[in-house]
Amino acid sequence: MRVLFDQGTPVPLRNHLPTHQVTTAFELNWSSLSNGELLSEAEAANFEVLVTTDQNLRYQQNLTKRRIAIVVIASTSWPRIQKRIPAVVDAINGVETGGYVEVAIP
Repeated sequence: MRVLFDQGTPVPLRNHLPTHQVTTAFELNWSSLSNGELLSEAEAANFEVLVTTDQNLRYQQNLTKRRIAIVVIASTSWPRIQKRIPAVVDAINGVETGGYVEVAIP
């Protein structure tokens, strides 16, 4: 599966997704794109999942016609995310095309 990490998504998370092709927005020089532009570019590049820490994304964008699935991690703190790695990986593996999943990080 082609997975795109948005700005703020901790890059070490990619080490826990060995069966996926993970790329960051930074690596593609997409860091300065707005959320809508990023989603459009990601879909055009055939990414299947966007992993982001932007909890406002669903309020800022109309996601109903999007093909790309979105997984929102509710923290940018790598130490806190590390404690929830199985939940994050399950969310990425289980999200459906066009789906939206939030992973709570206490």
